[in-house]
Amino acid sequence: MISKTATHRSSGRAAARVAGLLALAAALTASLHVSVQAQPSRMPITPEWRDTAQRVAQAGVPLSDLAPNAPDSHTVQPGDTLWGISTLFLKSPWRWPELWGMNLDQIRNPHLIFPGQVLVLEKIDGRARLRLAGGAPGAPTNTVRLSPRVRSDLLPNGAIAAIPLHLIGPFLTEAAVFDANSLEAAPRIVATQEGRVMVSRGETAYVRGDLAGARDFRLFRQLTPLTDPETREILGWEGRFVGTAEVEQPGVEGATIVPATFRVTSTRLEATVGDRLSPVPQQELVAYMPHPPAGNVDGRIVSIYGDGLRAGQNQVVSLNRGARDGIERGHVLALWRTGAPAADPTGARKVAMQLPDERHGMLFVFRVFERVSYALILTVREPVRSGDRFTQP
Repeated sequence: MISKTATHRSSGRAAARVAGLLALAAALTASLHVSVQAQPSRMPITPEWRDTAQRVAQAGVPLSDLAPNAPDSHTVQPGDTLWGISTLFLKSPWRWPELWGMNLDQIRNPHLIFPGQVLVLEKIDGRARLRLAGGAPGAPTNTVRLSPRVRSDLLPNGAIAAIPLHLIGPFLTEAAVFDANSLEAAPRIVATQEGRVMVSRGETAYVRGDLAGARDFRLFRQLTPLTDPETREILGWEGRFVGTAEVEQPGVEGATIVPATFRVTSTRLEATVGDRLSPVPQQELVAYMPHPPAGNVDGRIVSIYGDGLRAGQNQVVSLNRGARDGIERGHVLALWRTGAPAADPTGARKVAMQLPDERHGMLFVFRVFERVSYALILTVREPVRSGDRFTQP
């Protein structure tokens, strides 16, 4: 296990800069937080946030915070992300708002960086600042408000994303946690086109149940319990995602029952009688802002999403911490490998011991429920298993 002293030192270093980082992050991305309503709501920028942003813009970051081989310049390429670029320049890539905040005059919106632009790193008096040396033809100079969609094409005119959105896009709809038996009363498929056993994309299914005015639905099969590796408590129930379907004709519940007609619009698995329906949720935010938790976090991997027993980079895992534990969308978390048992052979007799835990990867939280969260594995050195530990970075 990690010693309390090491944990305290790590927490102290993180706490020393978290307040300023979060304040700057909020100031820089206030216009990118989009609600599910028709018009995006603007988050107020407090004078304290403005002061923090200005201090960072004037001071830059210490040279000790730069990556060992940080380049003097980088030309933004198609497919780059802010996370990837920040990894080139900084030891801690989750601090990318500070990197863009080093020059607020030229980089006013950290989400709007375009292929072809050249980022130049200046080192003066022990501090580093980033400036924009040039821009791609036609790249807009004004801040653009994002529309409430969840795909990489929501960025205007080819602006690069903060993280690889294509990796998490499907899971924003697929990954779902339900309360026990919450799907029992949900609408369900009761018959299929021409009595087929399985229904594929573009085919018809017949559904009974209260649709509550919704038109777009997700299809789920059996629920799988998500069990806390530490307490063995069931934190929620993960539905096995089957696909999506939309209403073509509502049904009638009367003397003669006429089920609703649905068209299956996509499938991960073929749909069948008994599959349950849940409305496609609206996404509250489309801007993902990587940032560390404000306080200490200590939790465990619950499961690997899908059927795998181990996971690697760019795979999804569920966590035994959720909204009630202070987990937020965009949190960056550190992965730890449990220290192996060993023996000290240097004395008269061998003494049993356990090697310290080692940090070997990083997670990015993209979906949060009350007691469970889903995270993308950004980096990892060894396969991730259920029960592995995560903390604040």
